[in-house]
Amino acid sequence: MVDENFSSVPKWHPNVDQVITTNHRTWKKQIFNQNSREAFKRSLKKINNSHYDVVVDMQNNIKSSFISALCNLDVHGMDASSVRELPAHWSYKHLYKIPKQLHAISRQRLLLSNCLNYKINEKIIDYGITKTNFDKPKVNLPNRYVVLVHNASKANKLWPIKYWQEIINNLHTLGFSCVLPSGNKSEFHRAQKISACSPHAYALEPMPLNNIAFIIDSSQGSICSDTGLAHLAALVGIPSITMYSVTDHKLIGTSGKNQKHIVSKNKKMESIFPQEIFNEFTSMKGL
Repeated sequence: MVDENFSSVPKWHPNVDQVITTNHRTWKKQIFNQNSREAFKRSLKKINNSHYDVVVDMQNNIKSSFISALCNLDVHGMDASSVRELPAHWSYKHLYKIPKQLHAISRQRLLLSNCLNYKINEKIIDYGITKTNFDKPKVNLPNRYVVLVHNASKANKLWPIKYWQEIINNLHTLGFSCVLPSGNKSEFHRAQKISACSPHAYALEPMPLNNIAFIIDSSQGSICSDTGLAHLAALVGIPSITMYSVTDHKLIGTSGKNQKHIVSKNKKMESIFPQEIFNEFTSMKGL
């Protein structure tokens, strides 16, 4: 069960048989709207009518536990010392202690291994995806390009526009063009401002995740702000640098092959300078 904005992601794994979508953002804003209530009921009905052997709450927060509480089946989840938000654990029949000092991916893997009684190799992460659902977009892509993930959910995670422009110009000296994806209109406008510095930088309008996945997977590498698409770069394993200011990268940073983290010394993005990023990026294997 996943928010409709990210419903493409679980379908990348060949063993996912069904994806039940939700739309929490709309439901929350229009809680008394009949359409919202009916949509919520339909999603819940798909769970309750499917007779699953195990239901696991992977989010362990108030929002997800609300759905868990309405399930007719017994739900597995983290205990009071492990959940992200109290009192989410009240919704779970089966409780597991999962250390909070572990990385988010390790926490989820450990939770599932407990629920389903199997062993994991914590040192090896294999996302197990296939790329058959990656969809080539109807745009002309450069031959050799780097994806610049410039957007972020919070202002204190945004790298300055002039820094991105310096990176674009530096990468062009090595024969790389730059592609800047966006998730909404405001991000697209920002991408346009950044790319205005060079004819070799391309701002992309918002498009489905299957298209963005194709673009990232086909690139020579990526340089990312601390946001969701950085994890997509880790998923496909391209050489990638992600910059962190206020996020604890040890807990929720990108994880996978060819990943490098650059962490601000004072929790400010502007203290991470373009030359440092350029030097680190060009030293990565696989470029």
